[in-house]
Amino acid sequence: MKLFELQSFEEGGLVATERGTPSPCLGEVVIKVEAASINFRDFMIAKGLYNPMLSLPMIPLSDGAGEVIAVGNDVKDFKVGDRVSSVFWQDWNSEQATRMSSTGCEAAGVLSEYAVLPQTAVLKIPDYMSYEEAATLPCAAVTAWTCIMAANIKAGDNVLFLGTGGVSIFGLQIAKAMGANVIITSSSDQKLERAIELGADTTINYKENADWGKQAFEAAGMGVNLVIEIGGGATFDQSMEAIAIGGHISLIGALTGVQAELNLLQMVFKNAHTHGITVGTREDHQAMNEFFDKHQIHPVIDKEYSFDEGIDAIMGIASGQHFGKTIIKYNS
Repeated sequence: MKLFELQSFEEGGLVATERGTPSPCLGEVVIKVEAASINFRDFMIAKGLYNPMLSLPMIPLSDGAGEVIAVGNDVKDFKVGDRVSSVFWQDWNSEQATRMSSTGCEAAGVLSEYAVLPQTAVLKIPDYMSYEEAATLPCAAVTAWTCIMAANIKAGDNVLFLGTGGVSIFGLQIAKAMGANVIITSSSDQKLERAIELGADTTINYKENADWGKQAFEAAGMGVNLVIEIGGGATFDQSMEAIAIGGHISLIGALTGVQAELNLLQMVFKNAHTHGITVGTREDHQAMNEFFDKHQIHPVIDKEYSFDEGIDAIMGIASGQHFGKTIIKYNS
């Protein structure tokens, strides 16, 4: 089988190679992967920015979907022919508070024609979804879902999303399905127009308005109930400016830096809730699948690559030019 392997963090460290077709051990399933999707984390892993102590070589990518072709002798919940997606955390569920192994990082990923995963790291996908759509869910969609659930967002609430990448666009789709009001930022008017087509209520070009947090606060009336914060150091103060009293900031990334200067009195006066979110549990993923199925939500796929273009797909995510998700189709 063909696969890609991260052998070093140096230039050219991600290479195409071949191995024999795998067989499952106890507790495992083998998937013929039909599609995968790219997250910014995958680029960071490949460049040694995510975990420079990561054990190499390893197969990248956390997010994939395909058909089960073999199962271990003790596997009862999955059978040959099932349509499944990967799960981000292989060992985090409602019964286990700790997590150590994520697909495509500490454990082998899905940038391979056939992927071997523990049965705890796969879930059946909604019937209405294509493999390409389902492959976008495990990281970005579950992250957006977990943030929104943690803030207890309901109809009529106001939610602010930064940028138009995978998490923000999934967040927009989920929040609108709940009846919430959505504010979204971008430096591109063209992307903001696309966000409006998906239901965004207010758009802000942050390049044209450096004080976008205040603008979001005013657009929401008296502040937003939730910000999904992807920027980090350079954006956190504006996110704090945007929230209402008792509002939430879900910190999921630090694209602009990992250090931020905090105004502690502002946090006190706003009764701010700030919390870090690292995707979610297997149960979070399952609950999100059921919500998507109920509302027939279709992931937004912006760019497609062939399997042989896997390296270009990973490296290309750093440009930030995508809207929604970038995928790899294995049989295109």
